[in-house]
Amino acid sequence: MTHLVSIRDLGREEIASLFRLAADLKAKRKAGDRSTPLTGRTLALVFEKPSLRTRVTFEVAMVHLGGRAIYLSANEIGLGVRESVPDVARNLGRWVDVIAARTLRHATVEGLARHAGIPVVNGLSDLEHPCQALADFFTLWERGWDLARIRVAWIGDGNNVCHSIMLLSALTGASVAVACPPGYEPQPAIQAACRELGGRFSITPDPRQAAEGADVLYTDVWISMGQEAERELRLEAFQRYQVNDTLVGFAKPSAVVMHCLPAHRGEEITDAVVDGPRSLVLEQAENRLHLQKALLVALLGASDV
Repeated sequence: MTHLVSIRDLGREEIASLFRLAADLKAKRKAGDRSTPLTGRTLALVFEKPSLRTRVTFEVAMVHLGGRAIYLSANEIGLGVRESVPDVARNLGRWVDVIAARTLRHATVEGLARHAGIPVVNGLSDLEHPCQALADFFTLWERGWDLARIRVAWIGDGNNVCHSIMLLSALTGASVAVACPPGYEPQPAIQAACRELGGRFSITPDPRQAAEGADVLYTDVWISMGQEAERELRLEAFQRYQVNDTLVGFAKPSAVVMHCLPAHRGEEITDAVVDGPRSLVLEQAENRLHLQKALLVALLGASDV
């Protein structure tokens, strides 16, 4: 693994290795281990979008590992406006050891990876959110779920998180049923990539059909950052796609509920579900830290962990 721009940058064994390393780092930290395998190493956080979980978990990850993170907002860099993406990449590549980028367009994080000469991690783009998907499946894996046998029901927008969940499912053997309104399906290129990887997925406009017999119900906001102008249109399109107690009742009795947060309570998910006993949302959020620590260690080739 040279970069993590897409889930497709990973192989099946690399995913399993990342999960084992994340579990090991998590256990050691909780046991009081304070080893610092990335002492002296620096991470640049290039963020065109604001963030709570992605920014904090990457910054804390570098602190835990002995390194340092430098946050660079869109206003500070003017990525692709004040200075070209290749020039920003070539400069950062001479100063820091790794870049985590949260970009408006997927082409921007691809451009950084192409020109930086150092590892680049996609911290979210309009096409994928690989760190989120990896932390989510790590959460299921550490709870003992057999990823090759689970059935995931994605309820809502066929967005960037959905894309990475679909691709990761194709690599781990999980099956995915996507329920979304017509016109909001996952992009055809992602569907094609999943087929090439041997993935098992279906797309339906019926959320109950997708939830039927599912092991995992996953949803995300209906209106993401930058889509505020579409608010009324989206609220009308997605009103049947709320994850509530009725919909959860169609899943297996053992089913769990996931959400990448932030949650728009009362829209895509109810308080009773997001705060209920089936919810894994805070475990997902915590595991962003542990999974990304494993990712940084793997990308920078640190052996003393």
